[in-house]
Amino acid sequence: MIKRVRYYLYLKDVLVLAVSAFGGPQAHIAMLFDLMVTKRRYLDEKELIELIALCQILPGPTSTQTITAIGFKIGGPNLAYLTLLTWMLPAVTMMIVAGIGISYLQENNISIEFAKFIQPMAIGFVAYAAYKISTKVVNTVTGVLLMMASSIVSYLASSPFVFPAILLLGGAITAFKFKRHDIEEKQKLVIDWRNFFLWGGVFIFAAGLGAITQSKIILLFENFYRNGSLIFGGGQVLIPLLYTEFTTLKGYLTDQEFLTGYALMQALPGPVFSFSAFVGSISMKGTGFGTQILGGLTSAAGIFLPGTFLIFFIIRFWENLKKYRIVKASLEGINAVSSGMVIAAAFLLFKPIDLNLINLGVVVGTFGLLMFTKIPAPFIIIAGLAAGFAF
Repeated sequence: MIKRVRYYLYLKDVLVLAVSAFGGPQAHIAMLFDLMVTKRRYLDEKELIELIALCQILPGPTSTQTITAIGFKIGGPNLAYLTLLTWMLPAVTMMIVAGIGISYLQENNISIEFAKFIQPMAIGFVAYAAYKISTKVVNTVTGVLLMMASSIVSYLASSPFVFPAILLLGGAITAFKFKRHDIEEKQKLVIDWRNFFLWGGVFIFAAGLGAITQSKIILLFENFYRNGSLIFGGGQVLIPLLYTEFTTLKGYLTDQEFLTGYALMQALPGPVFSFSAFVGSISMKGTGFGTQILGGLTSAAGIFLPGTFLIFFIIRFWENLKKYRIVKASLEGINAVSSGMVIAAAFLLFKPIDLNLINLGVVVGTFGLLMFTKIPAPFIIIAGLAAGFAF
């Protein structure tokens, strides 16, 4: 009974975070320290830092995996899955509603010109994310070179499969620098492979079922599951992949829809990966509200599940794995390539927007507000929407 009460209180805390955690992974992590460590003492500071480090070397959404891992540590897999649902559903629901709303306006020939300012504002947010990530994790000559090469390749790439390939290559390159890290005493790794096989089995099954049925819903799940399985660096790094795959290659979204949805995401609490629900719902436009809701939920499940399976897999032997120097060394390359991908995203997203002084001013102004003021992102987006309605 005591355990059940504790689990209930923990899920209540997760829900509070889900509806109040604005500002992306960095802000989410700060709130986790405040609530989960300082106030509730679900775990100590050292344990949370180690969980964050673990999640940073895995593909998928860092803050989501961290909070799910805390649930796993407290109550095992069942509580972890409930944690994931509680954390993601508020933002996913809001993004599905946003996708359906924009689809409805367009289908009824109602202009979405009110979003004309928040589209270049979205680029300002991506540019700021690129600046923050690169200054934080790129601090060697090798890292700078990998970041520059990654940004060029990412900008020129025409296939979504290029992105995970260059991430793995970047990690492999810096893995050779493992001798610069201190040797730690290690024990033999004992690995439970069940969650790894579950992750791989779903991957193969979804790809096969999508190829056979050609169902758009199944293909959406497979596309997002693949992206969630292979992308490192959080929501900002996900943006160039989604833009390339769903706007440039498949044409499921227009440039205007993509940028509008991404800007709206900045005004909402919760995980940035919930943007997938917006992409999924818009991708099913013209098929009815029910199908759009299904498209959003399917896409969200696809993007969040692989990271969850992998964190369940690795957390059991993380204590020993983190002591291997080659694992530590590979992070330098993965982080540098991730930074380059976000830089490329800022330029890619600018391509469809008219190059005029107003749009350029909005991009620079948004970057400046984020850089030099403490105005919360939601207020900046609301101001952009208000300006769009006014003018």
